[in-house]
Amino acid sequence: MDYFSLALLTGALVGLLSGLVGVLVLLRQRAFYTVALTHATFPGGVFAAVAGINIVVGASIFSLLLVALMAALSRLPRQGKQVAAGIILSFGYALGMLFASLNRGQSVRVDSYLTGSILAMNPTNVWLLGAALAVVVAVYALFGKELLFSSFDARGFRAAGFREGTWDLVALALITLTVVVAMPAIGSILAIAMIAAPAAAARLLTKRIGWMLTLSCVFGVTAAVVGLQVSRSLSFAAGGSMALTAVAIFVIALCMKGITQRFAQGVSHRASAPGMVG
Repeated sequence: MDYFSLALLTGALVGLLSGLVGVLVLLRQRAFYTVALTHATFPGGVFAAVAGINIVVGASIFSLLLVALMAALSRLPRQGKQVAAGIILSFGYALGMLFASLNRGQSVRVDSYLTGSILAMNPTNVWLLGAALAVVVAVYALFGKELLFSSFDARGFRAAGFREGTWDLVALALITLTVVVAMPAIGSILAIAMIAAPAAAARLLTKRIGWMLTLSCVFGVTAAVVGLQVSRSLSFAAGGSMALTAVAIFVIALCMKGITQRFAQGVSHRASAPGMVG
């Protein structure tokens, strides 16, 4: 495969993976956690470059360490999850910059870990994306009912006798896996746009979980493919173009939602006006 075909394949995998996991992020209100996690992978990428190991390995190690630290901080008295995530967000970015300053002679630019390098993907990382997608699909196929039930209605899930903590850990593991394997393609900063925007757009258009997952995947793949084509035609940065396309899809969905609501309100108003009934 030539470099652009490989980039399109990578983008499609990222779009599908982000679409599936993005729904969990929104339903479980884990957006800020995901932002903190994306920053936690950044020092791992820089460390991997310094140590000469695969970027996914470095990102995995540091994401686990910093997420564990964030969990510990959130349990301190008078400290919440949002505060802990904010601290880790800043700490992760600062730690990555420190690693970069200690090894200025590295051949790879630091900003490639922030915005990704989807046009220069290592085939190994593409296989890791495919494997991660297979894992997420398998979890949905085997435990999708419990996972989505606990995400959509946590109170009802507990009332039904299920343990929410177990499925929260499963959801967090899937989110972490997605952020880590997507980092080489779209970087640590832009990952949140690809994860959150397609799912948020789908949520605006439907309340049914099945359709939400389907639309989120479609929007994710569309953002990746269209973004890459725009990047190639206009010589834009590929990662930024994909993220902007994802945001554009969300804006379009938001406008469609507003138009639909106004139309429905207009029909309801005309139907209830005097002289319109009977």
